[in-house]
Amino acid sequence: MKFNYYKLSNSKKIRYLMNYKKNSSYIVFLHGFKSDLEGKKPKAFLNFAKKNKLGFLAIEYSGHGKSSGKFINGNISKWSKETRLLIKKIVKKNQIIFVGSSMGSWIALNQFKNYKKQIIGFLGIGSAPEFLENLMWKKFSEKMKNEIIKNGIINLKHGEYEYPITHQLIKDGRKNKVLNRSILEKIKVTMVHGEKDKSVPKTYSKKVLKIFKKAEKRLVIIKNGNHSLSTKNWLKRLIKELSLIIN
Repeated sequence: MKFNYYKLSNSKKIRYLMNYKKNSSYIVFLHGFKSDLEGKKPKAFLNFAKKNKLGFLAIEYSGHGKSSGKFINGNISKWSKETRLLIKKIVKKNQIIFVGSSMGSWIALNQFKNYKKQIIGFLGIGSAPEFLENLMWKKFSEKMKNEIIKNGIINLKHGEYEYPITHQLIKDGRKNKVLNRSILEKIKVTMVHGEKDKSVPKTYSKKVLKIFKKAEKRLVIIKNGNHSLSTKNWLKRLIKELSLIIN
């Protein structure tokens, strides 16, 4: 895979993957929290785009992967802004099909106010909008809340991973509420969720579908599926769902 870099400033650059197509719809893939573009999903969607002569863009937010910046300085507002800038630069006026993985769905929902006339479809994978408040802050013990308020940061263990969660990240999340919105575009929206997702309950996919008042909606629960849905068979299923949105 050939990566590109977009310069935000002299010292800051964002890594991205693309398949340039002048007059074609673009699949825009947005990865999850603390993830990157090295995974199997961006590669699978890029290959699909190439095969079907579609444009493709996948963005690695600042503080993730090989993009500049420290993870602890990032937040939903910042990552949403970087996404907006890259869409403006690469996708321009072409139509967009968003593919959001976990937090990526939240970032995608934040783009509807900028690009709603261009968006023709949305595929969510283990979607996690507003997870900072509902799946983190509200579940923190008093001790944890006090620690993050006092020190500005807490190291959160989740499975074999450790996430540095900052107070500014939590506070910024509150400014990015999306689940109380109504989106009236008549587009195709499919939410795919693993039945055995241990990170994000499948109710989140249902909450996302509720926002779309006039869309053609589908909820797909993957039997025995986990949060990332990255095995060969699950990727095939995701590609199938994406094809249904496009055709």
